[in-house]
Amino acid sequence: MTGRASISFAPRLLPSPQVAAYLGVSESKLRTMAIPRKVLDGKRLYDRLDLDAYADALSVEGESMGGNTCDGKFGARR
Repeated sequence: MTGRASISFAPRLLPSPQVAAYLGVSESKLRTMAIPRKVLDGKRLYDRLDLDAYADALSVEGESMGGNTCDGKFGARR
């Protein structure tokens, strides 16, 4: 038997390397992102629910808030 229990579900609190992989960014990019962290026994961990909320709030390509800035220049209308 190993010293660690094996789990079959994703943990709720994650360390930086796992968060970077979860979001598909580098750890250095992760440090620049405004995602809150929690502290547990001195460890800084990210809550998976906060990560999902952050990803959900990102803009979708082609759906910018100001519209396509090229539309006005080239006469495209919606």
